[in-house]
Amino acid sequence: MVFQRKIYDKLKSWKAQSKGNDALLIEGARRVGKSTIVEEFAKNEYDSYLIIDFARASEDVKNYFVKFNNDFDTLFMMLQSVYGVKLIKRKSLIVFDEVQRFPTARELIKYLVADGRYDYIETGSLISIRENVKDIVIPSEETPIKMYPMDFEEFCIALGEEMLISYIRQCFSDVKPLERGLHEKAMQLFREYMLVGGMPQAVAAYIESHKDFGAVDVVKRRILTLYREDIMKIKAQYRSRVIALYDMIPSMLSKHEKRVVFSDVTKGTYAEQYAETFFWLTDSMIVNECRRTDDPNIAPNLNASETYIKCYMCDTGLLVSHAFNENELLENDVYKQILTDKLSLNEGMLYENIIAQMLTALGHKLFFYTRYSEEKHRNDIEIDFLLSNNSKIKYRIYPVEVKSGKKYTTKSLTHFKETYKARIGGAYIIHPKNVFVKDDIVCIPPYMTICL
Repeated sequence: MVFQRKIYDKLKSWKAQSKGNDALLIEGARRVGKSTIVEEFAKNEYDSYLIIDFARASEDVKNYFVKFNNDFDTLFMMLQSVYGVKLIKRKSLIVFDEVQRFPTARELIKYLVADGRYDYIETGSLISIRENVKDIVIPSEETPIKMYPMDFEEFCIALGEEMLISYIRQCFSDVKPLERGLHEKAMQLFREYMLVGGMPQAVAAYIESHKDFGAVDVVKRRILTLYREDIMKIKAQYRSRVIALYDMIPSMLSKHEKRVVFSDVTKGTYAEQYAETFFWLTDSMIVNECRRTDDPNIAPNLNASETYIKCYMCDTGLLVSHAFNENELLENDVYKQILTDKLSLNEGMLYENIIAQMLTALGHKLFFYTRYSEEKHRNDIEIDFLLSNNSKIKYRIYPVEVKSGKKYTTKSLTHFKETYKARIGGAYIIHPKNVFVKDDIVCIPPYMTICL
């Protein structure tokens, strides 16, 4: 099952603008649909295409890239012969799938692009691309783009709800509530999305099984097993810390502050020892990292903390299966409780994770902010996410608070607005209720996160 994905338009733009002058590198976690969308793009936009999956390619094929690295006529002749594809100058695409498994081919991209006969797309996943480049020169002729799990809009389109998405966007633009019945429908779809997630195989299983969450859970657990197997292939000394941190993601997110306490992961450890661990997890895109910014008056990335970090799962559907074993899901009717909005335990964990997932898919880097009050002996300001307009001249910040319940206070957000009012471009609360505005704070339902 092939789904409509937003990245397809980016592939078309690359082809039109590049005109063969660079290769496209698509980075993403396992099972986000990189290979599927690239093959669909190749079928539709080129006269012919050739896909080399380096996870399965024979040693003979790999040896061609070594033996004929200075003889492209022979290289292309051999590849066409092996794969049974006729390549046409400037009308064919060659895909290096799972390129991180064979860095030699990636290094050759520089010269293949210069040769100019064909277009090239590379895909890389889970096992860190950068981990396998110690002995090669990274080609400057690569244009990298990131691919994420299906977002809420793509999920709704897969379920045939394009018109509802258009209506949601219009209501956000007009800052007006949705009609009650449509709001309830959108919230129902959002809860389904939270449970299924955005992995295309899981979405396909959901549709093909006529919304059987059991069938979806089987798919998600297979993906989680693949992630664990890939972590176990890490040769570096920090493999055990990656596993420990990966296993603890649900328990960390279930806490109030949700940040990583390094001594809880492995007793006696501290933040500096986890630098490579976070590098691997974020680089492989298994997690979405959120760092605390110490001064919202300047660009968050310039003063992001190296020790205060939140670690969100890349896909909330995977988080559900990662947090609960099969028996817990069935015995406690977790799926049913979430669908009927009656799950109190861990609901905040899932809500915040899915907002992090949706903001990441929109291209936002994730930052949060806290201010400790010596007088109160606690944090008196806690902002879940800080977005910015990235302007160097008229820099503005947009604080976002996530509330999983319908009853909440706005003290923290109000204090933040008062403290940094000169920099505030707008403020948002994401909650289960419909749209309304209070004290210049725009309160939106979670499905409207796609509009931020």
